[in-house]
Parts: sequence; C-alpha cells; structure tokens
Amino acid sequence: MGQITTTSKPAKSAAKVRSDWAMYLKGNWDLYLMLAPAVILIAIFAYWPMYGVVMAFQNFNPISGITGSPWVGLMHFERFFATPTAMRIITNTVVLSVQTLIFTFPAPILLALMLHYCVSRRFARVVQTATYFPFFIATVVLVGMMHIFFSPSVGMVNHAIEALGGQRQVFMADSVWFRPLYVGSRVWQGTGFGAIIFIAALAGVDPGLYEAATIDGASKWKRILHIDLPCIMPTIVIMLILSLGSIMSVGFEQVFLMQNARNTAVSEIIATYVYSMGLLEGRFSFAAAVGLFNSVVNFALLIIVNQISRKVSETSLW
Repeated sequence: MGQITTTSKPAKSAAKVRSDWAMYLKGNWDLYLMLAPAVILIAIFAYWPMYGVVMAFQNFNPISGITGSPWVGLMHFERFFATPTAMRIITNTVVLSVQTLIFTFPAPILLALMLHYCVSRRFARVVQTATYFPFFIATVVLVGMMHIFFSPSVGMVNHAIEALGGQRQVFMADSVWFRPLYVGSRVWQGTGFGAIIFIAALAGVDPGLYEAATIDGASKWKRILHIDLPCIMPTIVIMLILSLGSIMSVGFEQVFLMQNARNTAVSEIIATYVYSMGLLEGRFSFAAAVGLFNSVVNFALLIIVNQISRKVSETSLW
C-alpha cells in the first residue's frame, strides 16, 4: 500500500500540471497565435542557418553539399592563424571596435542629459529631431557624402583647409584618416538614435528627487552626478554589456565602402576578410571558420562581461 501511495501522488501532480497548462493555452491561444509568425521567422532565418557552421570543419564542395563534403576538423582554423595577415586583421578589428565604442557609447548619454536639462522644450525637440535624422541615411549614401565633403578637389573640408593656409589632403585614401573618419561618421549617425533609450530612462526618474535636491541647493552638475546617472545606471550597464558583447562585429558595409588599396593596411577587418575569402575567392570553408571564430569570441565576451557586471553592479542580462 505504501508503494501505491507514493506512485499515485506524482501521477496526480503531473496530471494537474498538464490540466493547468491546457487551461492556460486555452485562455491565451490568440496571443500565441500572434506570436507564432515571429517565432517561425526567427527559427527559419536565425537558427536553421546555424547548421551551416559545420562547413568550418569540412572541405566544403558545393556539388557534394554539406552532408557530402569531407570532414577536416580544425584545419581551416589552424590555416587562418598561420597566415601572416591573421594578427593584423584581428588587431584592426579590435582597434576599430574599441575606438568606436569609446566615442559612440558616451555620446548618446551626454546628448540625453543635455536635452533633459534644456530649458526650451521646442529647442530640445528640434535638436533631437536633427540628431535623430542621420540614422535614416543609408550607409552607401553616407559614404558618398563623405567622399564629396572630403574630396581633394571639390570637398568643402579641403576648401576650408586651403583658406586657412593649409594643404589639401586626400582623406578618403589615406590610411591615417580611415579610423577617425569611420568613428566620426558613426558618432554623427548614431548618437541621436542611441539617445532615445537614455531619454526614456531619464523620463522615469522620480521628480521628487529633483525637488529635494533643488531645496538642498544642489546644482545641475550635482543633480546629474547624484540623481540622473545613478538612476539610469542599470540602462547604461545593459547597453554597455550589449556593446562589449559585439565588440568584434564591426559594421561590414561602411568599412567595405570606405576601403581602397591605399588604406587596406588598417581597413581590412574580419568581416571584409571573410567576404573576400568566401565570395570572391570561393574558399567557403575557410571563410566559415574565420566567421565562426569571430562569433565565438563575441559570445565569450558577452558571457564574461555579463558575469562581471552581475557580480559588481547586480545588473545583468540574465
């Protein structure tokens, strides 16, 4: 009888769980039906293509396909790290990503704080719209504008330099100017859009904190240091984790459009290298191995930064 009692309880518990779950689905089936297309699209276009990473461990042949191509293990990874350009490409990717992060991450925070303390609401809306508008400019159009503005013959920048007594510069073909131009254009294009998140976070700060600080005679600078920044710090930490987690993923399109024979020494990054190896030279498995290495590094950085943030600030993605 003791055995009958102990085995019947889990059965009843499991049946109750299934019944509760069935009732929950019956009451919320319409919500899951609306969610289904998004889940299907993500599964098809985000998760199913991950099966293709096995090419990094094969000598892929388009005729044989993934299932028929021979397995070679880590040969392509070893071949990549043995190439003399591997360290230069990784260094270019890391340096460009870090420089972009240093200048693009604090810019939206500063803009959000300035707009938050702007006296004229109309002027704040005009500035926000003006800084938000560049985000909608296509990358190819942006690079085309840069070629015109920095042109050695008709560019306004060189006209200004010459008017001030300087010499004209070939900015877009000079490896020294590649990184400053790339980072500067990213700051100009993304600051307004990035500030939206921090503006929303500042809007949620308790007004009573400002009233108490004003009564105590706190200046705007003190209010920023002791009220605004601590209140939006969880948002800042989350955005920083996401940024550091993709530090190896420099935008391919803009770098590729700005790249030329004279600045390849600093503009060749992992994304453009994968493109040239995979699509131009047809070395699919080698390109897949390099791309997989890049993704693994990004994933590892995301995990590490998230763990550090959870221990230091108790704010994390999970």
